[in-house]
Amino acid sequence: MIEHRGVLLSEELFEKQFVCNLDACKGACCEQGDSGAPLTPDEAKLIERHYAAIEPYMTARGKKSVRDQGCTSVVDMDGELVTPLVQEYAECVYAKKDKRGIWKCGIEQAHREGKIPFNKPISCHLYPIRVTKLKYHDALNYHQWDVCDPACKLGEDLAVPVFRFLKDSLTRAYGAEWYAELETIYAEWVKRPIRSR
Repeated sequence: MIEHRGVLLSEELFEKQFVCNLDACKGACCEQGDSGAPLTPDEAKLIERHYAAIEPYMTARGKKSVRDQGCTSVVDMDGELVTPLVQEYAECVYAKKDKRGIWKCGIEQAHREGKIPFNKPISCHLYPIRVTKLKYHDALNYHQWDVCDPACKLGEDLAVPVFRFLKDSLTRAYGAEWYAELETIYAEWVKRPIRSR
């Protein structure tokens, strides 16, 4: 692990390559899995407060699911606050397919069009990084999922390390100065004669 300003980073964020390939995966991370996207309490409150502005970017079944569940966020079986799913093992209620059949986030679309003042959940924005909150640190680890195999292949083809693909989301989470320093750390890391694998 590498420590940077109180954040612990797995070296896999430097070692692995990743670039989302939506044409290949069709946004499967919005559709597959046994739970919704992790939310912070503040994110859950923002979604609830701005739900009326997000709703037009959702599917009919997503809206119905929110009505049926009576909430815009839920606590999953692991006790985590997450976005609701349409039904068990189905898509996130905020996901909607575009004309190319690619799942897109309704929260992100509403933000891009200036309807709400916040972007999609940081857990989604940071993927394939998963954040674990420790007592004194955030621990950032690379999460490997077979639905992202096309992203791994494209990342290898383009030689883009995971952390660099996530520049915008890491900057959102930790700031521009923190990210700039991370690039400096990476530049030194690649010079090392022996790297842990």
